[in-house]
Amino acid sequence: MRPRFGVLIAVIVAALLAPLAASAKVTLRNVDATGYPTMRATVVAPVASRNAPTLTENGRPVVDLNAYNLSAAKSVVVAIDRSQSMKGKRLQDAVAAARKFVASKAPSDRVAVVVFGSSAVALTGFSSSTIDSDDALRTMAVDSKSGTALYDALGLSSQLLSHEQGARVVVLLTDGQDVSSLSSLPAAINSAEKAGALVYPIAVGASATTKKPLEEMARKTGGAYHGAATTSALASVYSSISSELRRTWRVEYVTGASPGETVHLRVSLDPEGAASSNVTVPESFAAATPHGGGLPTPFYSALGGLVLTLLVAFLVLTAAGLLFAGNKNSWVKGRLAPHIEGGPRGRRRREKGERLAAFAGLFRMTEQAFSHRNVWKKVQTLLERADVPLRTVEFFYLMGGCGFLLMLFAALTGRSTLGMLIALGIGALLPYLWISFKAKRRMFAFEDQLPDLLVTLAASLKAGHSFKQGIQTLVDEGQEPASKELSRVITDTRLGRPMDDALADTADRIGSKNFSFVITAVTIQRQVGGSLAGLFDMVADTVRQRQQFARKIRGLTAMGRASAYVLIGLPFFIAFAITLLNPTYMEPLYNSSTGHMLIIVGLIMMAFGSLLLRKIVSFRG
Repeated sequence: MRPRFGVLIAVIVAALLAPLAASAKVTLRNVDATGYPTMRATVVAPVASRNAPTLTENGRPVVDLNAYNLSAAKSVVVAIDRSQSMKGKRLQDAVAAARKFVASKAPSDRVAVVVFGSSAVALTGFSSSTIDSDDALRTMAVDSKSGTALYDALGLSSQLLSHEQGARVVVLLTDGQDVSSLSSLPAAINSAEKAGALVYPIAVGASATTKKPLEEMARKTGGAYHGAATTSALASVYSSISSELRRTWRVEYVTGASPGETVHLRVSLDPEGAASSNVTVPESFAAATPHGGGLPTPFYSALGGLVLTLLVAFLVLTAAGLLFAGNKNSWVKGRLAPHIEGGPRGRRRREKGERLAAFAGLFRMTEQAFSHRNVWKKVQTLLERADVPLRTVEFFYLMGGCGFLLMLFAALTGRSTLGMLIALGIGALLPYLWISFKAKRRMFAFEDQLPDLLVTLAASLKAGHSFKQGIQTLVDEGQEPASKELSRVITDTRLGRPMDDALADTADRIGSKNFSFVITAVTIQRQVGGSLAGLFDMVADTVRQRQQFARKIRGLTAMGRASAYVLIGLPFFIAFAITLLNPTYMEPLYNSSTGHMLIIVGLIMMAFGSLLLRKIVSFRG
């Protein structure tokens, strides 16, 4: 009896475990070739695992496989039917189950809410915080008009998801079939496929007619259909969808197959198992194959195309410049060079000069086109004031290169078009800020030297030297930047330029108001006559008093300026510290529409307050 009893138990256990064993397998579904040459597929594992699946195409491992698990960051649209047939307990149960589903999401998931009755409406945008979504679900009411726009709801959800990054999911709940949509079922499914969204439809008390379009949505997008006999079971249905998402992988790669070719795909998860499928690439792609290899997605936007066009144009212009910049006698010079120029060092110096000369044509054309602009002249003056050994055209190309490199980095990291434009502006602005800082620092250094320069010049005039000899003394005995600027005055006068014009040009180039006052006084005194030595003593004393008064004002307003710095920097410091210590506490501020509005209002108020503080503590003498 005991052996028979043991056999009976084994048979019963095997019978109970057989369905579980049959269901516990890897499934490969919705192998999508509509984005050719990019192939997409959905892989569902029997258990949740962090090990990414491996994929082979015709027996060969695919290159650059992108596999991301839906338990990680994803964008989810929760779409709920609020038609009049959902009135009462049905809508209450649906809302309660959806709120529980939203509350249990991963912290990195972004959720949006779409409702549909006579029409489809997006109640919230995407946010990783549950505040907006939970509030929209809690306050949702039955539509006052009759109708069920099921297909429009799927189309709207797909449109919202098309702007999101990463995995995209639509969880759609309805209790009936479509009766009021403006779009058709194929159009709605097509929009979901283009957005790369997985659709998980939920039907409450569905008939065979109601189930058919929902099953087609799930089958063609890679999702799964779920049915509930009553709304009381919706909580368990949403829970099963959450569990399935944790076991679901979305894989994509660039295929090497040609249009019309059938490929065999095999996906495997260790140790869960493997699954395979055959897919034929549509022959329609043979006529017009879209972009597909190697470049990030932002390069195929309008701005990305412009960036690539500018890059190609720059390379073509550079190649043309290198081609036409060569000297006609370069062959003869090349044959004579070993005999008239000695050593590898001279050859390297000559080659470097030739490489720089290759851009001379491009620079010359740019200068001819833009050198008469006021912006060009202002930048030229700024470069001279900063004493930077760069031509204006070189600096503009440096700004463009920095902006282009930063925009290229933003594109490679998958930033949006707006982010790429912001990166372009920041990259181009950085060299200009650096030059402005150097110019301002050099001007302040010259103003600090100005009183001593005037006293020395007065002493030189009292000793019997001429005005030009006094300036030469300042050049010989002075320090940078005064000696260098005044040496340019001496050089200009030796070339025949009037002294007054040379000094006025120096004052404009330096940008010092005190030096401009000195030049004005000197010009008047030289025209009307009188003792320049006494004038310089008086002006030196005036300039020194002005500087002392300005320093006194800065000392008196130091507390106000420090208060302004603290008041402006404190909100940023507190926000950074709280975010670092408790990120969950700050999530509503960063991830909800109300939080975004508060940030914008706060920044505007801080900007206005900083302008007022700057006006209070600033002084112009």
